[in-house]
Amino acid sequence: QVQLVESGGGLVQPGGSLRLSCAASGIFFSTYTMGWYRQAPGKQRELVARITSGGSTNAGDSVKGRFTISRDNAKNTVYLQMNSMKPEDTAVYYCNALAPTGYDYWGQGTQVTVSS
Repeated sequence: QVQLVESGGGLVQPGGSLRLSCAASGIFFSTYTMGWYRQAPGKQRELVARITSGGSTNAGDSVKGRFTISRDNAKNTVYLQMNSMKPEDTAVYYCNALAPTGYDYWGQGTQVTVSS
C-alpha cells in the first residue's frame, strides 16, 4: 500500500520559513520523481517544485529563489524548504510521487498559512 505522509505545515509570518516533509512508503522511492504542488482556495493546483530520481530540480516561477526541494533516498523522504514566505504562498501543499511508468500518487495535503 502506497502512502505519502506530509508534515511541517502551519502558520508562519510573512518573511518567515517552513520546511515540509513527505515520507513515502510502498514505493521504490529512489526511482520516482517527487514533487510538491499547492492549491489555494478558488485556484487550480499548481506545481511548486519537482526533483527527479537523478536529483535534477525545477520550480515554479513564483517560488524560484525562495523555495528549495531536496530528497533523502535513505529515508524515503522529500523536503520543501520555504524561505521569504509571502501571504500568496498560503495554500494546501501536496506531495506527489511520479513513477517511471507515468502513474502517480498523492498525499493528503498539509495546510500552510502565511499571515501576520
